[in-house]
Amino acid sequence: MSAIPPILLVGLGKMGGAMLAGWRERGLAPSVAVDPTNPPSPGPEVTVVADAGAIPAGFTPSAVVLAVKPQNAAETLPLYARFGGSAVMLSIMAGRTLSGIRGLLGEGTAVVRAMPNTPAAVRQGVTVACPGPGVTAAQRSLCDSLLSAIGTVAWVEDEALMDPVTAVSGSGPAYVFLLAELMEQAAIEQGIPADLARILARQTVAGSGALLAASAEDTAQLRKNVTSPGGTTAAALAVLMEQAAMPAALSRAIAAATVRSRELAG
Repeated sequence: MSAIPPILLVGLGKMGGAMLAGWRERGLAPSVAVDPTNPPSPGPEVTVVADAGAIPAGFTPSAVVLAVKPQNAAETLPLYARFGGSAVMLSIMAGRTLSGIRGLLGEGTAVVRAMPNTPAAVRQGVTVACPGPGVTAAQRSLCDSLLSAIGTVAWVEDEALMDPVTAVSGSGPAYVFLLAELMEQAAIEQGIPADLARILARQTVAGSGALLAASAEDTAQLRKNVTSPGGTTAAALAVLMEQAAMPAALSRAIAAATVRSRELAG
């Protein structure tokens, strides 16, 4: 028996593809993916079709995973309302609320709203999920299994938290990649060859992340562990930690992303 029951995946973009890869690693029952670009099937257990009308007759998924752009929700979701009576709908659309999704699929539909992030591609993602009205314990457990295939899962009952969650962890990988990008540029400015600058920046960020994941210490303490009084790190942090520098910029960035997540609710 497969660990993952039949799934209908709507959208085979980067996140949809990452989730599908994680399910296949755990053992996926025969499933269907819908994508208008109609890419080749990633494996024999997955049938890829171009639109909702091409889903094989009689296919009964346990979950429908909505991995489409939030801007396309209004035109796309009603095409899958027929599955709402038997399947839980797991949405990873940024900003789209539980009530808005239920309004497009039917008020009696069981919906779980989730926000994964791109490290899901290497099974190191983090996802926060929020269950809507009527979601059963079994449906929640199934969604937890689907999401844990790509990393860590946390659950919240207050849907209002999903917007700042999106701003912190959903968008967060971009902030980390920007840090590596800027470190590389600064290294080049200091005369380090470009190829070495790239190695230093990328591995420093990756290695620090691995140390952070492996350590039980508070993040502030890990920072202090690297910072000798009067040393080079202290000189750099004196610039970065000015209130008008990184602390204020990151706070404004996350606030802006939170606002945008709310705007995407439509």
